[in-house]
Amino acid sequence: MEKRRFERGAGVLCHISSLPNKYGIGSLGKEAYEFVDFLERSKVKYWQILPLVQTGYGDSPYQSVCCNSGNPYFIDLERLCREGLLEKDELESAHMPEGRVDYGRLYVQRYALLRRAYARFNIRGKEFEEFVKSGAFDDYALFMSLKTLYGGTFREFPDAYKFKEELAISEFRENAYAKEYCFWQFLQFEFFRQWKELKSYANSKGIKLIGDIPLYVAADSSDVWAKPSMFLLDEDLNPTEVAGVPPDYFSATGQLWGNPLYDWDAAEKDGYKWWTERVKRAYELYDIVRFDHFRGFDRFYAIPAGALTAEVGEWRKGPGIKLFAAMERAVGHLSVIAEDLGVIDDGVVALRDKTGFPGMKIMLFAFDGNKENEYLPQNIIANSVTYTGTHDNDTALGFVEGMDEERFAEFRKLLRAALRWEGVSYPLVSRKDAARAVVKCALATKSDICIVPVQDILTLDNSARMNTPSTPSGNWQFRLFGMPSRQTAAWLRNAIKSSDRV
Repeated sequence: MEKRRFERGAGVLCHISSLPNKYGIGSLGKEAYEFVDFLERSKVKYWQILPLVQTGYGDSPYQSVCCNSGNPYFIDLERLCREGLLEKDELESAHMPEGRVDYGRLYVQRYALLRRAYARFNIRGKEFEEFVKSGAFDDYALFMSLKTLYGGTFREFPDAYKFKEELAISEFRENAYAKEYCFWQFLQFEFFRQWKELKSYANSKGIKLIGDIPLYVAADSSDVWAKPSMFLLDEDLNPTEVAGVPPDYFSATGQLWGNPLYDWDAAEKDGYKWWTERVKRAYELYDIVRFDHFRGFDRFYAIPAGALTAEVGEWRKGPGIKLFAAMERAVGHLSVIAEDLGVIDDGVVALRDKTGFPGMKIMLFAFDGNKENEYLPQNIIANSVTYTGTHDNDTALGFVEGMDEERFAEFRKLLRAALRWEGVSYPLVSRKDAARAVVKCALATKSDICIVPVQDILTLDNSARMNTPSTPSGNWQFRLFGMPSRQTAAWLRNAIKSSDRV
């Protein structure tokens, strides 16, 4: 495979949901454009986001009703108002308090408001009709229409719909076309029109978008419903085995994710068509794609369906380099970041090296006293992407505030040594100083790209954490109260310049 390096630069991780506005969750509206302007002022070259998808149960962007969908919550309501699809009083009714996202309230209020907008939308418009005829969201619109009618999971649909019988589905589409089917098409039409304009604006400012492709899809999704042959399911379309990871240092019982596993033999026979189509769509949205749980492409962990923990399971061989070769034939050069964190083996390393994809380095993991630690600056290679932390980690300040005095003293000693090795000078008096120094240390590494979560740029504490893995609630709710200040932009710009990332 062709191997290319990324331009040296700095990036910021901030999901769309975390942007500030008056409507309870970040959107593709004016605040997104203001955030791009902040990035430009700061000399940032990369903006990384989490999956843009419509979330399902649990509100996780890694559990979606459709892996190629856009989240309707992100649609800019003010734009719908300007287009005459919402009245001003309806827009005002959507105002919600600043701060954390209240998904329960959003679910009740937002879809009702979007249905009002749809009632005024012309479904006979040429652009919309072409969008529907493309078929890109036919399965999604059918799936969501059926869920609206029957509730529950798709396994509870009447058999003719559950098994997607052609005649029954055709009749249902026709009957539900104007009222329900086109409503879900409308949501995707509006989302992607707005997203592509935002991406174009960011690109015009010299900023590239980094997006995420989760390895697995949700069990109750249009993906599994529409293409059951691509997954390991029984005759009733229930997963026979599910995804997760075995017990390790972090979890005595492992992590039971519950996603259905792919039938990689069937995928290979089909020429990996489902995957290549998925990647084609990803590159319509992003400039660079991060493959989540990259190790699963080499070997994946299979847990019997119905298991209560991930303690019993077995490793199976994944598609390996054949999948990425098929993707490259379909879309050309792959601009990819491989999420290779956690316990990885020689097979994963070999696959990453064959593809030439840069792996990830986490600065918060570097300071355990082990000189061979792969995340220490002196052990980081250029073809990599360094983060202070990811959406699954505590913030840098939260991390150091969680240390007792003895551990913090040791941490400062190790951090000071790393900074000295990089030729960086920074005060380490307070815990806030230490958190800022972690950012400086990450920026100074050899990695071609360094990504800093917006929480660490603002030196926010544990209350700003995005996600705590294996916890069922309280996640994905972080939101900015306002745009980062010009002083913050100046600090970041100077830090980027001093690390030779301009």
